[in-house]
Amino acid sequence: MILDTERHAVAEAGRRMLADRLVAGTAGNVSVRVGDLVAVTPSAVGYAELTGAQVGVHQLDGTPVEAPLAPTTELPMHLSAYEITGAGAVVHTHSPAAAALSCLVDEVPLVHYYAAMFGGPPRVAAYATYGTVELAEAMARAMRGRSGCLLANHGALVTAVDLATALDRATHLEWLCDVALRVISAGRPPRLLTEVELAAAARRLAGYRPSPGPG
Repeated sequence: MILDTERHAVAEAGRRMLADRLVAGTAGNVSVRVGDLVAVTPSAVGYAELTGAQVGVHQLDGTPVEAPLAPTTELPMHLSAYEITGAGAVVHTHSPAAAALSCLVDEVPLVHYYAAMFGGPPRVAAYATYGTVELAEAMARAMRGRSGCLLANHGALVTAVDLATALDRATHLEWLCDVALRVISAGRPPRLLTEVELAAAARRLAGYRPSPGPG
């Protein structure tokens, strides 16, 4: 089986997203890139039942190589993310805080230095119908210079060098969105970080390995 290890890792990532409440049902999707090939979750298969053999392999232009099932409807968005970032993995979630915050702001407010993990405050991509080229294009605009963004009235997307880092980044983005929602709901002007303060935090975060953030 082509990309056997990666396909099983994608299936396991789906189960982790479900356990961590980053998705519900069959929502969200995961992919891993190896050279010119992408292993990506199929459409409409529950993560609890998903196997590595069901995870399809496609070329970067979307052509199926070894795909027993139809790929996620968001395959165009994954392929666009690889094109603009050169990442090794993409994780798209429907996590509740990210979905809620995406309805309220144009970018995640600088409420915490974890924003530095994403190259700056994650932007919110303009709304477009799921699974469309228009959504992939909106995501691409929001991801310029970033490793994560929100999708308006939808969810979130992150990229990383590998799948483990992408999953960790998705968890941190959901946490950041949850904090931002709490700050917004407090009903008073928030104290936000400055760009200078964020840059200083980014320099310190860059020294932490393997986690992208401190304990």
